[in-house]
Amino acid sequence: MDFLSIFLAFFPVIAIFFLLLVYRVAADTAGLIGWVMAALVAWLYFQTPPEVVLTASLAGLVASLPIALVMAASIIQITLMQETGAVARVVALMKTIAPGQQTVQIMIINVGFGILLTSLGAVTVSILPPIMLALGYSTMTAILLPALGYDALCTYALLGIPAVVYAQFVGQPVNEIGMNFAMYMPVISTCIALGMLQVTGGAAMVRKGFVPAVIAGVTAGGIAMLMAKAGLVTITGIAAGLGVILALVIYVKLTGNVLQDRGLLNENDLAAEKRISLLRATSPWILLTVFSLILNSPGLPFFKLTFVDWAMPLYIIPGNPEKLRLFWQAYVWVLICTFLALPIMRATGEQVRRGLKTSAKRAFRPIISASVFFAIAYVMNHSGKGLDWKLAVPTHNMIYVMADASAATFGRFYAAFAPYLGLLGGFISGSETSSIAMLTKLHLSTAEKIGASGAIIAAASGIGGGLASVISPAKLQNAASSIDKIREASVAIRPAFVISMLITAVVSVMTMYFAY
Repeated sequence: MDFLSIFLAFFPVIAIFFLLLVYRVAADTAGLIGWVMAALVAWLYFQTPPEVVLTASLAGLVASLPIALVMAASIIQITLMQETGAVARVVALMKTIAPGQQTVQIMIINVGFGILLTSLGAVTVSILPPIMLALGYSTMTAILLPALGYDALCTYALLGIPAVVYAQFVGQPVNEIGMNFAMYMPVISTCIALGMLQVTGGAAMVRKGFVPAVIAGVTAGGIAMLMAKAGLVTITGIAAGLGVILALVIYVKLTGNVLQDRGLLNENDLAAEKRISLLRATSPWILLTVFSLILNSPGLPFFKLTFVDWAMPLYIIPGNPEKLRLFWQAYVWVLICTFLALPIMRATGEQVRRGLKTSAKRAFRPIISASVFFAIAYVMNHSGKGLDWKLAVPTHNMIYVMADASAATFGRFYAAFAPYLGLLGGFISGSETSSIAMLTKLHLSTAEKIGASGAIIAAASGIGGGLASVISPAKLQNAASSIDKIREASVAIRPAFVISMLITAVVSVMTMYFAY
């Protein structure tokens, strides 16, 4: 395979990296430029008809809906909760938890609470930044901590579909593949927790909070392994999130520290307590928990009904329908639960109108960003195909060229490189799910050539795709947008990039051990 083919296959991704990291171009703008580059390369060099390029882009936009719209739904939810005073009430509670123990507070909110929320289908990069900012954290920290906590390897859980997509590609039931992911989690979740401390206060905070971080990471990972063994993959997130919170509460008690101190509340906090009760303030999340359990509990028929029977296939690419699954998607239930909770929160008409207007401003650019990166992924994935949507010449496909070049370069060490390829796929598409869909078949075939476990390598790549949430332009822009600091997203990607690369290196080492 010639150098020019390899260079051009990687070129759109390289260009996006430079635009984001060097020139600090906004994520949506960088994505649109990247899509133009990918489309031109696919058309002019990899001999992809323009009709295929445009149709693949449209399919990518439709495939992005679960990601793009759940971002929008979560922004609507947290904005309306801000308007009704619900967020202020939650902040008042969190201020009293583990007073003077910032490291414990970070773990409880961004690991425990973050895993729990994400597993319910809510997007923590929309919900947690306003809370972190209100608690006194810097803008950069308020953006980066939820992005780290959003990492899908910890929450491939309740309403997420990465594990489902992976199971379809490797040809195994969902309840049997959980351990392929879960065995990484105690180590990687701990690395994520330590990364949170690093971006907040550097090495000094890592040393100070090492024990709480290890407790949070090992608890989340250990519960994930137990749930995988029990065949309860789809509800891992709820158990892991609650387990982390409980473990940290026990830690605070055992160390003789104060668990709660209401003396830290100011007049605004006390006013927030009087304005709305905690039960009413958290009613959107309580309702979401109830509906999520009903939809995904193994003993109930609703998962099969909404996920399988009501798949709602939309045929854009022949033979490869995009399944909308409207009544299963997280964004639908986030919106339903939010609007059901409005009377409970006693929202006024003016608050709802103002909240929706603000949400529209905040959500527009993150939606564009998420959508365009999916379009790029689909153009690259279907490049080289003719009007019959068949790939006659494999070397005309950009993803094939990237993976084949990687296998040829790394040989047996391809297992160590696969997580980085997954990170790359997740960065391009903004989604672990899309990264798995793009790369799993190539991982399986490459693993067969080098005598490694294809299922393990594909899972490791999926975990790399999950770690891309730390550097995903769409997610960072979403986090920044939720606190009206959208320009900060391009600045946040630099420290996030370093952490994602280091944690992916740990995944690589573990994969070399597990895959052979």
